[in-house]
Amino acid sequence: MAQTVKSWVLIPGQQKIFVEKPHALCRIFARISALLPLTANYSSKISFDDPMFHDSYTLVGPIVYFEAKGEGIFQGNIWVRNVSSIIITYSTTEILV
Repeated sequence: MAQTVKSWVLIPGQQKIFVEKPHALCRIFARISALLPLTANYSSKISFDDPMFHDSYTLVGPIVYFEAKGEGIFQGNIWVRNVSSIIITYSTTEILV
């Protein structure tokens, strides 16, 4: 089992692969958190192997994290885009077995 914890800072409009596709192990947990107060006005998009963000999950306002767990979760790259007008610090956690 392996656990990875990282922090990233994204300026407005920036996007980045936050969780890379596992190569030797299988992902069983992934969490992306925006480290902001619950009252902050922000928006972020999370995309699964789609750097164009055509089909994405949106974090807005008081929703400060996305979490997936279990054997059937997505195994590819997970992208995040800061679509708000503020700088956001994110934290990512991934568990592989």
